[in-house]
Amino acid sequence: MEDFEFLRNITIGQYLPGDSIVHRMDPRAKISIMLFLVIAITFNISYLANIILLVVTFLFVIASGISLGYILSGVKPAIPFIVVLALLQLLFYGDAYIPYNAVSRTLFRWGWIHITNGSVQLVIVSTLRFLQLLFLASLLTNTTTTSELTHGMEAMLAPFSRIGLPGHELSLVATISLRFVPILAEQLEIIMKAQASRGAELGAKGKLQFIQTTRQVVVLIVPLFIDAFRRAEDLILAMQARCYMGGRGRTHLMTLKFSRTDLIAYVVVLVFSAAMVIFRNSFPF
Repeated sequence: MEDFEFLRNITIGQYLPGDSIVHRMDPRAKISIMLFLVIAITFNISYLANIILLVVTFLFVIASGISLGYILSGVKPAIPFIVVLALLQLLFYGDAYIPYNAVSRTLFRWGWIHITNGSVQLVIVSTLRFLQLLFLASLLTNTTTTSELTHGMEAMLAPFSRIGLPGHELSLVATISLRFVPILAEQLEIIMKAQASRGAELGAKGKLQFIQTTRQVVVLIVPLFIDAFRRAEDLILAMQARCYMGGRGRTHLMTLKFSRTDLIAYVVVLVFSAAMVIFRNSFPF
C-alpha cells in the first residue's frame, strides 16, 4: 500500500504547529513577502539571480523550523510531469528561447530535435523557479492556519471593497481551495486502495513506472471529482445551515496587528525584491 500514500507527499495546504519566528508573523506580512518574492522570481532569468532567490527561500525554511525533507517530499507526485515538461523544453524549444547574456549556440540537432544553450538554461531556470515557488507555497500554508490566511487575505483585499470587490468571499474561496488539496489527496488514496482491494492493477512496477502510474491515476479522476463535488455541496449546506451571509457587516474575533519583526521583514524583503527586479539585467551569470 506504500504506492498509494499520496497524503504524506502533499505538503501544500497542511498546517504544522510550531513556535518559530515565521509561525508568529502576521499573516498579512507573510502573504506580502510571498508575493514580493514571486514577483522577483518571475522577472529574473539568470542562473545567479535564481540561485540567490533559492538561497533566500531556503533561509526562510530554516527560520520556520520545518524540515527541508518534508517540503521536498511534495515534489515526488509532480516528478513525472516535471520530467516530461523539462524534456519538451530541452528538445523542442530550441531557437525560441534566447539565453540570458549570451549568444544562442546549437549543442545538438537531429530532425526536429534542437538543443541549444538557451533551452538548457530554460530547463535549469524553470527547475530552480519550481523549487522556489514550492518552498514559498509550502511555508505559507505550513506556518499559517486556515483562519489566519482568511483574515489576512480579507484584510489585504478590504480597500478594494470600495470598488465592489468582495474581499471576504475571495479570501474564503482561496483558503478553501488550499484546504482541499490534502483532502483530495486523502480521497485519492481511499479510492485507489478500494479499487486495489477489488483486484484492480494499480501500483504496478516496471521500467516506465511513472507512465503506468499516470495512466492509472487518470482513470480515477472521475470518481475523485464526483467526491469533490459532493464535499463542496456538503460545505455549502453547512454554511447555509449556519446562516452564512458573506462579508458585509461581519465582525472578527481575531484582531491582526503588525509587530516590529513583521515590519522589519516586510521592508527588508520589499527592498530586496525591488532590487532584484530593477537590477535583473546586471547579473553576469
